[in-house]
Amino acid sequence: MSSQQPTDEPVYDDRVYRSSMGVVSGVLLLALTAWLCGDAVVRGSGTTPWIALAGALCAVPLIVAFTIRPAVFANDDRMRVRNPFRIIELPWAAVDAVRSSYSAEVLAEGSKYQLWSVPVSLRERKKANRQRLRYEGARDREDRSTGEKLRAPAGPMRARADRTVDELQRLAELGAERPGAQGAVRVHWSYEIIAPAVAGALLLIVLIALR
Repeated sequence: MSSQQPTDEPVYDDRVYRSSMGVVSGVLLLALTAWLCGDAVVRGSGTTPWIALAGALCAVPLIVAFTIRPAVFANDDRMRVRNPFRIIELPWAAVDAVRSSYSAEVLAEGSKYQLWSVPVSLRERKKANRQRLRYEGARDREDRSTGEKLRAPAGPMRARADRTVDELQRLAELGAERPGAQGAVRVHWSYEIIAPAVAGALLLIVLIALR
């Protein structure tokens, strides 16, 4: 009778953090690239169609890498950061801090990794800070005059990126002692993005040089 061995592989799809604006921008850029390259292939002559195809081979992976691809997957044991050219797997025990200043980033084992899928908007942060300060001022005045608590506004008083970072930091603190959250940081290069982009760039240079 065989017994199933427990697996250490985490399930990464518990929580997914990505930029909806980045995904929309990526889809639009891919559509524009397809239209321009398709027009060049159909209407172009000589080496123009080949140059268009080489340009598409180089551009499409880069568009995907910087817009659609970035995401952060987190569960109770670890987080997986999918950046344009790398995938970083971070058990919670290895994470020192998740923070946001001008960009969202995670500190682990003496290294710093940016979270491309959690863009920081300084404008949104300033707006949320102003809203919080207005609420706190109004609450203080209300407390002094009536002694009653003022209801918090419906809108968020923290920027979206800061709320995401706070949630990831809480997951790190809660999961750091879990048996499945132990281990070292692992970094993998995304050759499925790098290889076609480099091949397209080299082919584009050769075709342009031969014109």
